Amino acid sequence: MDARRHPLLGSRALMSDARFPWPAPSEGGSPPVWTGRGFELDGARVPVMSYGVGESGWSDGLTSMHEDVAGATHPIDLASRRHAVEQLRKHLTRPDAVVLEVGCSSGYLLRDMRAALPDAFLIGADYVRGPLVTLADALPTVPILQFDLQKCPLPAASVDAVVLLNVLEHIEDDAAAVGHLFRILKPGGVAVIEIPAGPQLYDVYDKELMHFRRYRRKGAVALFEKAGFRVEKASHLGFFVYPGFWAVKKKNRLFASKEAGAAVVAKDIKSSASPVLASLMNLELKLGEKMSFPVGIRCLVTARKPA
Repeated sequence: MDARRHPLLGSRALMSDARFPWPAPSEGGSPPVWTGRGFELDGARVPVMSYGVGESGWSDGLTSMHEDVAGATHPIDLASRRHAVEQLRKHLTRPDAVVLEVGCSSGYLLRDMRAALPDAFLIGADYVRGPLVTLADALPTVPILQFDLQKCPLPAASVDAVVLLNVLEHIEDDAAAVGHLFRILKPGGVAVIEIPAGPQLYDVYDKELMHFRRYRRKGAVALFEKAGFRVEKASHLGFFVYPGFWAVKKKNRLFASKEAGAAVVAKDIKSSASPVLASLMNLELKLGEKMSFPVGIRCLVTARKPA
C-alpha cells in the first residue's frame, strides 16, 4: 500500500519538511524534519517539537479536571467541534489544505478533522506540554507542536486554516495572538474561532479555568478586523440554554467563593449534560446554518485573510 494514501493518515500525512517550513527550535539551530511519524532533530526522534514558552493560562491539572467531568462527549463540546468542522468544510478552498489547531490538548478535534478532512495535513499545537506527549503517542502521524501563540514561531503564510476553540481567553495579549494568526495564514486562509461570551458573566468558574476575559460578539469581531481579517460570520453557541446559563453565572457571581472554584466548574459542567441539551444543540446547529444567534454561552467567529 502507498503510505501516502493510508486511510488513517490522509494523502499528505507524510509531508516532508520540504513541503512545510518547520522552524528551528532555537536561534541558529537546525530545523526539525517531519518523518511522517514524529520529528527528527539532530539525529534524535522528537515526538513533540517544543518552542520556548513561559507561564501558561492553562495547566495539566485543569486538563485532567475538565476531561474527568466532561470527557469527549459533552453535548456543548460535541456541538462546538461539529461547528468547527463544518466551517472548515465550507470555507476551505482545497482538500489538501494545511490545517493548524491551536489548543489541541487531548486531540478530540484533531480526530474529528482527520475523519472529516482525510486529505488535509493536520498540525496540532498547545501551550501545555503534558497532554501533548500523550497525544503524540496516540496520533503519531500528526505533527504536534508546543509554543506560545503570542510568540508564534511558524513562518508567515504557511497554513491554510487555523482553529482555536476556547483558547484566546487564556492568552493575556489576545491582540498579539490574533496578529500571529493573520501572519501565518496564507492569503485567503480562514480562522475558525470560539471564545466564551458575556463579560458581565465572568465568575469564579472563569477564574478557576484561568480566563483573562469573556467576550462580546461585537468586540470579538473588532479584534479580528483590526488585525486585518474579513469576518465571514459571527454568531453564538448555546442560544437555547442561555437563560439558564445566565442565571447560573449570576448566582455564581453573588454566592460562589473563590475557594469553591473547582467544585463550581465540575458541578456546572456535569449538571448541563443531558439528552435534552444534546437535542437542543443539534437543532441549534441546523438553524445556525441559516442564521446567526444574538446571544449564547460562546461567541463564534469565522474570519478570512483577504486574498
